[in-house]
Amino acid sequence: MPALPPPATAVVAHRYTRLITAAAATPASLRALLPIHARAVVLGVSGNPAFATSLLAAAAPASLAYARRVFDAAPERDAYMWNTLLRAHAHSHSHAADALALYKRMRAAGVAPDHYTYPIVLPACAAVRAPRLGRAAHGDAVRFALAGDGFVRSSLIAMYFQEGDVADAERVFWESHGSSRTVVSWTAMVAGYVQNCFFGEAVALFGRMIAKGVRPNEITLISFLPCLQGQDWLDAGEMVHGFVIKLGFDANIPLVNALIAMYGKCGSFAMAEALFEGMTVRSLVSWNTMVAMYEQRGCAVEAIKFFRRMLIEKVGFDCVTLVSVLSACARSGALDTGRWVHEFARNHGLDSDARVGNVLVDMYAKCGEIAKAREVFDCLHVRSVVPWSAMIGAYANHGESAEALKLFSMMKSEGVMPNSITFTAVLVACGHSGLVDEGLKHFNSILTDYQMSPTLEHYACMVDMLGRAGRLVEAYEIIRGMLMRPDKCVWGAFLGGCRLHSNLELAEFVAKDLFRSGSSDVTFYVLMSNMYFEAGMVEDAERMRLAIEEMELKKTAGRSAVNQ
Repeated sequence: MPALPPPATAVVAHRYTRLITAAAATPASLRALLPIHARAVVLGVSGNPAFATSLLAAAAPASLAYARRVFDAAPERDAYMWNTLLRAHAHSHSHAADALALYKRMRAAGVAPDHYTYPIVLPACAAVRAPRLGRAAHGDAVRFALAGDGFVRSSLIAMYFQEGDVADAERVFWESHGSSRTVVSWTAMVAGYVQNCFFGEAVALFGRMIAKGVRPNEITLISFLPCLQGQDWLDAGEMVHGFVIKLGFDANIPLVNALIAMYGKCGSFAMAEALFEGMTVRSLVSWNTMVAMYEQRGCAVEAIKFFRRMLIEKVGFDCVTLVSVLSACARSGALDTGRWVHEFARNHGLDSDARVGNVLVDMYAKCGEIAKAREVFDCLHVRSVVPWSAMIGAYANHGESAEALKLFSMMKSEGVMPNSITFTAVLVACGHSGLVDEGLKHFNSILTDYQMSPTLEHYACMVDMLGRAGRLVEAYEIIRGMLMRPDKCVWGAFLGGCRLHSNLELAEFVAKDLFRSGSSDVTFYVLMSNMYFEAGMVEDAERMRLAIEEMELKKTAGRSAVNQ
């Protein structure tokens, strides 16, 4: 076929570019693109820059391999074409590393990046955990005078926060000024602080943002609300709710969901329920937020009732729903309900989900069904640290220490890294079986082998273990060497060991120091009173009891979660 004259080529290329755009809007876009592309090749217009760019943009979401062929065949590749292919790879998590390789090719080809390039490349660096490449890209952005762009700066902030490098994220933000410090940058800072659990900093920054007259958007508010947890933050949460209404965002479903979660975490159930019931449209996330709120605040029965309501109203459910309901069953000891939910999950093909499997192990273990917990555990296709820790803890708490320690050895042999919860279970197992030296070995390995800091719970386990074995001096030395202030559990375990072995002298030495420092925990006074009474020192015992009455100290009563 003879080549078309230049004017006709331009017209045909324009017409085929429009056809590509229309075809890309259909569900089976790749199938629609192929004949158009073939006809363009026959007519000699496939190399037209506008056509090639449109074809690449349409092909990239459908097939990365096809998009790469279109890209490689293009006679000219500008920054827009590179960015289009970069974006397609970066948005596919499994191809994020390929996006970085493409960026290197782009730089080697001498194509200058623009302000669209780095909001694609920087998140890919964070996604594949390539901090050195991220810093190199930051340097390139500075070299091309793009680091001051608001979207590039926000991407830099988000990347550094995702890497856990809070200081560099702050440096990028505070170096900005004028128009480059947009609401997007403020939002990236707030979200980064919350993701890294810098809640106080997030609150302070949000306040500063408002004081400077920067209007928050929906994403800002959704990012900020999770840092408001506990009764003390309820007033701040209500202020944010006021912003939502004032700015006209109260119809935004994700934002209302975030408000419901905030009120739940701040203990205002009534307001959370009122917001939920007032929603004209509810997503599944809205329902899941309510179930999770009840479960996390210890209202297990309400969480289960709410799930039943979901089934009655036929709103659907997912793995997130089942995880919350099974956690509620574990918390309340509702074994029969847990079995029913397990069967329900199995019937809907959701019991193979890793999250559901993990919580099933935990639920059966906490309800005393160790054999069933192990059965579920053994059927898990992928076992993260969570089910391992739950299973080890179950054996430890039910006195099967040998099995717990055997499982811990299996866990390490499979290359699963233990966490603080795992070590708590291991130390409990050692304590129950009197394996003090092995317990010390595992306790020391927390820091030496895993570079983790022991928690207060770990210290309490060790002090209790050594105290029960009568090794009180070693227990006291561990307390003296603690990297944080001992709490009442640690001191209570130590005094309990002193009482068990009738070491009144050491108990008095510690108790006097505690009382002198202003401790008003009733447990210490009760322990000392009992020790004095057992030693026949009635006057000292009465002195402790009198101190309890004068200081109006009360022992917290235990309560059962059964039949609440």
